[in-house]
Amino acid sequence: MPLKSAESVSTSRSARTLRHLRLAGIAAALIALCYALTPPPDVRHRASMASAYVAIIFLAWSLLLGPINVLRSRPNPISFNLRRDVSIWAGLLALLHTAVGLTVHLRGRMWMYFFAKLHPLQLQKTQFGFANYTGLIAALLFLGLLLISNDLSLRSFGTQRWKTLQRLAYVAFFLTILHGWAFQSVENRKIQWIAVFWFIAAAALVAQLIGLFQRSKSRTRKR
Repeated sequence: MPLKSAESVSTSRSARTLRHLRLAGIAAALIALCYALTPPPDVRHRASMASAYVAIIFLAWSLLLGPINVLRSRPNPISFNLRRDVSIWAGLLALLHTAVGLTVHLRGRMWMYFFAKLHPLQLQKTQFGFANYTGLIAALLFLGLLLISNDLSLRSFGTQRWKTLQRLAYVAFFLTILHGWAFQSVENRKIQWIAVFWFIAAAALVAQLIGLFQRSKSRTRKR
């Protein structure tokens, strides 16, 4: 029996490793596509756009998996590997976008993303500042979610507390939408990119609402 258990754990790890490699390939392919579709010549801006759109695609994907299970009458546990792995890549891509994005504007004066003046200290109260603050808070939430996306954290916090913390992903998603909306205006982005952004956001939102409706209906039947 111990041997079987060890084999099972090894098989599970191999499957997750293979899935991560596939997700890495999907992310790389999508980044390359988005980069190619972004007008040259600014390499940093193109990389920022590509990482931003692929990050929100993965984030929406992670939010779609639960409602899809509900609609297909499949088990929808607190945590399952596919959703966790897709969420991990969504977080990594969001942090990659943050790192690249902070080098696009105001090169050499990164502090101006958040402060209009340093002496005296004055916050950046423009729409540009709003976009950066929402993006920063979302990035910090993604970092926190990445740190607890493992079995050790699930056991340490307990199922309910861990799930409560994981629900911060919805806050991060909302802040990401605000961040994207603000930058669309700041950068006067083309209609094609705006349409793709809102389509992805709407798909995730509608799926969540449908999932909530189906769960509510299921609870009513059980009563």
